[in-house]
This record gives sequence, structure tokens and C-alpha cells, in this order.
Amino acid sequence: MPVKIVTDSTADIPAELAQQLDISVVPLYVRFGNKVYRDGVDISEDEFYNKLTGATTHPTTSQPTPADFAELYTQLSKETDKIISVHISTKISGTYNSALRGKEIANTECQIEVVDSNFVTMGLGLVSIAAARLAKAGEDLPIIMDEIKKAILEIRMFGIFDSLKYLLLGGRISKAKALVGTLLNVKPVITMRDGELLQVGLARTRSKGVERLLDIINNLNLQELAIIHSTTPEEASSLKERVSSMLDKSRIHLARLGPALGVHGGPGSLILAFREHK
Repeated sequence: MPVKIVTDSTADIPAELAQQLDISVVPLYVRFGNKVYRDGVDISEDEFYNKLTGATTHPTTSQPTPADFAELYTQLSKETDKIISVHISTKISGTYNSALRGKEIANTECQIEVVDSNFVTMGLGLVSIAAARLAKAGEDLPIIMDEIKKAILEIRMFGIFDSLKYLLLGGRISKAKALVGTLLNVKPVITMRDGELLQVGLARTRSKGVERLLDIINNLNLQELAIIHSTTPEEASSLKERVSSMLDKSRIHLARLGPALGVHGGPGSLILAFREHK
């Protein structure tokens, strides 16, 4: 029986691709006041960003429950005896721990491996995609786990945010850093390192921020690239055209920053996640 691959909604894998690769996605929760939505299920990206910009109270997020994972693992165990569940960095979310607890309470003898990807959005997505391709090709669990470990070491992420407002409201930066950035009207450049979001620079304008992202990937030996935006699809498509000389378009993914991460990134977020040949 083929290995089944599970991830969570912060992977931001386009729905059509997740379906094509048979990746099961467990949604996180987004709360606006007393109303709770399942990320990508009860609320679309457009609905979320419209609500976010007009909200009087900043929304919050929470990880899937252990019961959410247990239910899916039990369901998948009817089709397989091996599951790999790959999730958002433990330094960002408690989703990994919920998956571990779900594994304990699931009514199944299926072998379940839970993995901390050390990434968010399509950094996590690229890890899950690599695993799913091997699973679809019929590879066994140890080979897929080796590929996952390799992918985690080969993936990097960089991005720009249009505003520091949502990073502050989401508790990702200090008030002092947000004040300085707002006064200077600069765009923060971020990366992920060892599972944590880190600011690595500032761009004076958005166009300079985009050029900074392009400079980072220029001359790299890329295997795969994802361009993730929150509210700027034309910009993301234009960027795809610009990088298509570096990499075949079939290996360039356009993705949308979903509600669970959009809480922190806000409108105007633009992120590159890529895997290099090592």
C-alpha cells in the first residue's frame, strides 16, 4: 500500500496540486472575535484579507486539535499502513505537538511518522511535495523520510512584507522595531533559520525589496521555486516570468499566503521558497 502524506494548511500548497499528489491537508483555525473558521475550508483567502483590513480586533490563530489529526489518521489507515505527517515549525506553532498527540489517540495500528519541517508556507509545502512525489511513485517510508531530511537542508526562504503592522499585532516583532520601520516607511526582509522567522534587512521601497529577492536567487542552482503572495497576484505572475530563465516553469509554483499565516504577514506579503541542488 502506498505511503500517505499529510501536512497542515500553513503549507499553502495550491489545492489542485495537493489533490494531484494526494496530499491530505489539516486546517488550522482562525478566529475573528467569536467566529472561528477552518483555514482554507470555511474562509477563502479573498474573504480573509477583506475581513482582516476591516477588522476592529486583530484575528488570532490556533493549531488543529489532536482529535483533528486522530480522525484523519484513522481514516487514512483504511487505505495504507504508513503515514508521514509533515508540519509547520515547532517554534512557530503547536501543530506538530497536536499531530503527535493525534497519533497517540488514533484508533489505528498504522505506522505514523510526524516531522517538524522547520518551515512555514511553501517552505513546508516544498518538503511535503517532495515526499508526495516519492509516495506516488511507490517508494517506501524509509526512502521518503531520507528525502524529507535532505529537502529540509536544501530549502531556503526569503520574503518582504508591505507593512510591519501585522507582524506587530501578531506578536512577531517588538513595538520599537515596528515604530522605527513605520517612521522610515521601509519594507522588512525576512528569512527562516532553524525554524524561526528572522529579519535580515530593510528595503527602502517595495520595488527594491523585490529586486533584493531576485538578487538572492540569482546564479543559484535551483531545483524548485515557489512564489507566495497574499494580495498581489499580478506581481507574483510577473516575478514568475522573470525567473523562468533560471528554472523550467513546471518547477515554479505560484501560491497564496493563507489565512493562518496572513494574520501575521498581512496584505502585500511576497515570499520566495526555493530548493537548491547541493
